[in-house]
Amino acid sequence: MTADSRHRPVETVETAFDIVDVVKRADGAGITEIAAELGLAKSTVHRHVKTLESRGLLVREGDTYRISMWFLDYGIHVRNRHRLLDVARPKVDELAAETDEKVWCVIEEQGIGVHVYGAEGRHSVKTHARIGQRTHLHQFAAGKAILAHLPDERIETILDDSGLTAQTERTITDRDELRDHLETIRDRGYAFNHEESVTGVHAVGAPIRDESGTAIGAISVAGPANRLRGELLTDELPDLLLGATNEVEINLAHS
Repeated sequence: MTADSRHRPVETVETAFDIVDVVKRADGAGITEIAAELGLAKSTVHRHVKTLESRGLLVREGDTYRISMWFLDYGIHVRNRHRLLDVARPKVDELAAETDEKVWCVIEEQGIGVHVYGAEGRHSVKTHARIGQRTHLHQFAAGKAILAHLPDERIETILDDSGLTAQTERTITDRDELRDHLETIRDRGYAFNHEESVTGVHAVGAPIRDESGTAIGAISVAGPANRLRGELLTDELPDLLLGATNEVEINLAHS
């Protein structure tokens, strides 16, 4: 076996996960729809789908296949093994009650920001953000707060992999501009999101760092742009967030 063959992706596994992704994005799909989306023969898709169904990963409703609750068990297992969540959850709840806005705890995994816990204040607005959502770090406040507090070499690798895709017309997609932006975030300790991930929504995020100063997660507060502005956005919320994240860091270090 050559080194190349050891690292070559297994096509059948890749196809299975491609099918799962199509079914998830479509919120249910049939054999014909999946085959057309992936450019595969229906017989090939049928074999994969039947295998996934037999292992409990997909469930069938008539001619439509859907993601099963099997994934929920694994997702909760993964989330619960992060010690950060246990320590950060009370502060997220407290911030949501204090600000009346939506508050998120985000961790970084393989260069992607993952929303692991959220709490709603009385005036929270609904956005596409949800528990388990995976987002490029440069596209939102918590992600940029994490990105700014990673080693330089790691930042460059993540930017190479992410491709600096745009979520809205305000997302920073120029590499030099983003580098300058991250330097500012590093100096002041928190990041802003001015409609960069959701049009009409502002946010501020602060990193949660380990003892070496490297970010292991972040907490953010988000709300309507016409409400989160002025001193509330630039001074009051950052102060609240920095206090909360500092408390989480201390508790993590001594737990």
